[in-house]
Amino acid sequence: MARSFLGIDGGGTKTQVAICDAMGRILGAARAGASGIDSVGAEGAVVGIGAAVAAACEQTGLANTPFDSVFLGMAGVVSEADRDIVREVARRLALGQVVGVDHDIRIALAGGLAGRPGIALIAGTGSSCFGMNEQGERWQAGGWGHLISDEGSSYWFGWNAIRLAVGAYDGRWQTALLAPVQQRLGLQEMADIHYRLYTQGIAKREIAGFAPLVIEAAEAGDDMAQQLIRQGVHELARMAAAVAQHLGWRAAPCEVTLTGGLWRAGEPVLAPFRAALGSMLPLARVVVPELPPVLGACVLALQQAGVQVDEAVRQRLGAQKELVE
Repeated sequence: MARSFLGIDGGGTKTQVAICDAMGRILGAARAGASGIDSVGAEGAVVGIGAAVAAACEQTGLANTPFDSVFLGMAGVVSEADRDIVREVARRLALGQVVGVDHDIRIALAGGLAGRPGIALIAGTGSSCFGMNEQGERWQAGGWGHLISDEGSSYWFGWNAIRLAVGAYDGRWQTALLAPVQQRLGLQEMADIHYRLYTQGIAKREIAGFAPLVIEAAEAGDDMAQQLIRQGVHELARMAAAVAQHLGWRAAPCEVTLTGGLWRAGEPVLAPFRAALGSMLPLARVVVPELPPVLGACVLALQQAGVQVDEAVRQRLGAQKELVE
C-alpha cells in the first residue's frame, strides 16, 4: 500500500486537511468546523479534525487507517502543555504513530516560503508572527489569544467595529459603522446590544465576521475605519519587526509571507501594511505564499518521516493547491 501523509491546519473558525503521497500528489482534501484548542477545546478539536479527516479519506478511496506521518498546525498552541493536548486529540483519532504538533504559524511559514528561512505573519481570526533563520533559531511574536493579544486580526477589527459603533450611538464620535454593525447584530435599537452580547452571547468567530464592515467603511471614506486599519496593520508590522530583531534581520534582507483571511481584503489592508513594515524593516520583502498552510503541514509531515521534499515535490504540491483553497 502506498504511503500516505496527513497535514492539518486547525484554526479558530475552520479546519483544513490534506492527504498526500511521498511524491507530493494530493490524494484528498477537506475542511470542517473549528478545531483551535483555545476556541473549541480538546473535545471540539476531536470533532472538527475527525470530520475533516473522514471527509478527506472518502476522496482517497482508502480506509481511514493510520497515516505514515501527521503534522498538525494548530491555532492556540503556545506551550508544551498545549502540544500534549493536541497529541492526545491525534491519539484519540488514531491518526498515526508519527505525529508532529506546532502552532499554525509554523505551517504558514513552511508553506508560504516553501521551506526557506523567513517570517510568516498570520492575520485571520487571530494574529501571530513566527520566523526561523538559517541557523534554525526561531521566534514568535503575538499569538497570545483574543483576551490579551490578536492585534490586527479579524477578531480585533470586528471587536473594534462594535466598540466604535456604540461610541457613535452615544455621541462620542462619528463613524459610518453604526448602521451596519446594528444591522449585523440584528438589533431593532442599539440599546438591545447588552442583551445580545452579554445574555445571548457572541462567539469569537462571529465577532471576527464584522471585520469586512471596517474595510467597506474605510473604502467609502470613513475616517475612523481608516484610522483603525492603520492602527491594526501597524501592530502586525511590529510583530514582524520583533521577530526580525530576534533572528538577526533588523538591518538585513528577509522575506515576509502573509497568510490569513484578512489579507484577502487586498490593497486597503496591504498598502498601509507595506508602508508600516517598510518604516520598521526597510530591507524586508513581502512575498505571496507559494503554498497554503495546510500544504505546509504536508511538507512538515513528509520531512519528519524522512522524505526529501525537493523541487519536484514542491512543484507537485503547488500545481494542486487549488484543491485546498
